[in-house]
Amino acid sequence: MATENKSDQRIARHERLRKKLSGTRERPRLAIYRSLKHIYAQVIDDATGATLVAASTQEKALSAKGNKNGAKAVGAALAQRAKSKGINKVVFDRGGFKYHGRVASLAEGAREAGLEF
Repeated sequence: MATENKSDQRIARHERLRKKLSGTRERPRLAIYRSLKHIYAQVIDDATGATLVAASTQEKALSAKGNKNGAKAVGAALAQRAKSKGINKVVFDRGGFKYHGRVASLAEGAREAGLEF
């Protein structure tokens, strides 16, 4: 619908994406959310609905604001936490956001820290 705002359009894109994408115990879903100030990431097992690990720029140690450097640090921290729990492979869920800017930086940081997707 042309009268939808940007937020509604993003939610529709995410719902469309989630029809095809889900995380399993062997390969959980790396879901991200990008707000104006912060970026959040969590690894989710959709079979049980449980969040296995999470990281965001709201944490004291990662409080580099929501810029690209902060996003990369969140990705690296999330990958280290996931690897400590034995998670090496994930499915990337960009949450309806473009794979660009902070979203791409978070993914790059996670890959550099050893997470496969």
